[in-house]
Order: sequence, then structure tokens, then C-alpha cells
Amino acid sequence: MSDGDDLQYVTVHGYRRAYRMTGSGPALLLLHGLGCDSSTWDRVIAPLAEHFTVIAPDLLGHGASAKPDADYSLGGYANGMRDLLTILGIDKVTVAGHSLGGGVAMQFAYQFPDRTERIVLVSAGGLGREVTPLIRFLTVPGSGSAISLATRRPWRRLVAGGLRGLSRSRLTATRDLGEVARIYESMADPATRRAVQRVTGHVMDWRGQYITMTDRTYLATIVPVLVIWGADDLVIPVSHAQVARDQKWSDVHVLPGAGHFPHRDRPDDVVRILLEFVASHEPATYRRATWRAMLRRGAQPALDSAPSADSPTVTVAG
Repeated sequence: MSDGDDLQYVTVHGYRRAYRMTGSGPALLLLHGLGCDSSTWDRVIAPLAEHFTVIAPDLLGHGASAKPDADYSLGGYANGMRDLLTILGIDKVTVAGHSLGGGVAMQFAYQFPDRTERIVLVSAGGLGREVTPLIRFLTVPGSGSAISLATRRPWRRLVAGGLRGLSRSRLTATRDLGEVARIYESMADPATRRAVQRVTGHVMDWRGQYITMTDRTYLATIVPVLVIWGADDLVIPVSHAQVARDQKWSDVHVLPGAGHFPHRDRPDDVVRILLEFVASHEPATYRRATWRAMLRRGAQPALDSAPSADSPTVTVAG
């Protein structure tokens, strides 16, 4: 899925990790979603690189990174990002994640609060159970064989072309099919297919996501959090953004005219919102005593109540 022109490589624990790194300034880590790779951010990397050192890796099992029989849990991915950043000499980041990458971003912040300055969640997984049946299907026994058959060469080009054609129809239900076509094509590779299924098996079953961060979202009150969602997301429902609003997170923005990939549907707005968020929220400062007190106290009833006058703004962009 990557064009590979600007990819760099490093070996971490014996496995090749591909990444893009550009720009200068504070570090911004961009984590892609399931079945995608770092090129999903190609419409926002250049403008963001005018303000940040942008690091956009291909997660293990995706893109040009290795696809071993290894740990594909959220915790494993968070560890991998810590190790990559350490090799690159980067101590602290604003971590942004789309879909699966949002779950990894939250896990990274949870495991490494001392290295997390802000969190940006873009149509993120991990905030509720609901997810499209197409992804849940990956957890069903025998789905690997079905996908192998469905992506065979005789009809692969025809199916991918049809999906891309439908994506240009401007219908809400078909908006994301261009990206779906890229994921569909990548699943023809057995190693990619196996890795993607391993990932899904760690976070969901046929009923939906069972690994969520909703039991720990109260910790987000000490780290600035930005949530961006496409109003027409048919993969993970926009109602999951309500979790952030209810729990007094920093900023929630719902973008009309965007589906599951708002950074591709409305890249200028995503860049603007992210820059405004960073400018208006100082980096979190990790204090062990504060973290300990939060863990001991746990979620407070006030965090589960209706939003008050000083709750974060929920913006529906025009």
C-alpha cells in the first residue's frame, strides 16, 4: 500500500520497521488504522511537518514493516512505538491515532504517561463495542480462507476497481470504499492477512470490540485529548465520540462530509483543528504522585455525569 519513496527502515528486536519522518519541531506520532499503513496520512503529513517532527510508522504486520508471528496486542504495539521513538532519540510525543491506531495511542499514553504530551484520536477504536460487521467477520473461524478466495487474482482488479468507482459516487454509504479497496488488495498477501487477523483477535470477537479503554478514560483528565470524528463514519459509529464528551475530555470535533477517514476526506480541517488544539493546550507533565492518586481514587462519579458549563466543546464543523 505504501509507495515507498520516503520510507525509512530500522530493525527493532530483529524485525524491520518502516516509518516516515519529516519536519522539525515538537514530535508528533501518527498511527494508522487496521489494514492501512503510514501512507493513509499523506494528505496531512506535509502541512503538519511545517510545525512538527512527524513520525508516521507502518505498524508491525502492516505496510512495509515485517509481518512475523509475533505480539499484535495493543500493549505490544505500544511497546514497539516506545522502542522506535527511543531509537530515533525522541523522548516525548503528541500521539495521534486513527481507528486501530487510536486504540494504540490510548494504550501508549496509559503505559508511558511520562512520554505522552497530548493524545489525538481520529475515528478511534477502543471507545465502545460497536464496529462494522466487515471487521468483526475477520474473527470468525474460516474467514482467512474466505478472504484468500475473495482476493484471488482473477477478480481482484475488478473488485478493487469497482470499489474505487463507487467511492467517487459522492454517496455517504460509499465514501470510504476507496480506502477499503486498498485494504482489500493488501489482504491478498497471506502474511498481511494473518497479521490483520491476529490484531482483530486481540481486540474483538464476532460481537464487537471487547478491549476498550472506557474503564480508564478518567486518566485522560490529566492529559489533553483531542477527538476528531467523521459524521458519516460507517465503520465505528460517531456516537463513540460521546464518550469523550461525557467524560470531560478536552475537545471533540465532528466533521460533516467525512467518513471513517476524516484526515483524507477533510485534511485541511483536521490539520487546522490539530494545530489549534496544540497551540491552546500545554503538554502534559507527568507527576508520579498525581498518577498514583488518580489510580487509587479511580473514576469519580462527577466524570460520569452530564456535561457541565465548563465541559469541553463539541464542535460540528461546517
